[in-house]
Amino acid sequence: MKVRMDDGTEFKGGPGDTAVIPPGHDAWVVGDEPCVSLDFTGMGDYAKETRVNG
Repeated sequence: MKVRMDDGTEFKGGPGDTAVIPPGHDAWVVGDEPCVSLDFTGMGDYAKETRVNG
């Protein structure tokens, strides 16, 4: 999987790698093999609607 942070920083992870990937990124699978990732940080705020000014 390749990850690009909002600041332009990029990194690639492979089998057995671990990473902390904070909010503000885009990620995609590199190659033809399936990508399985485990999120141990929780998904409590994933895709949560944010309202500006109330």
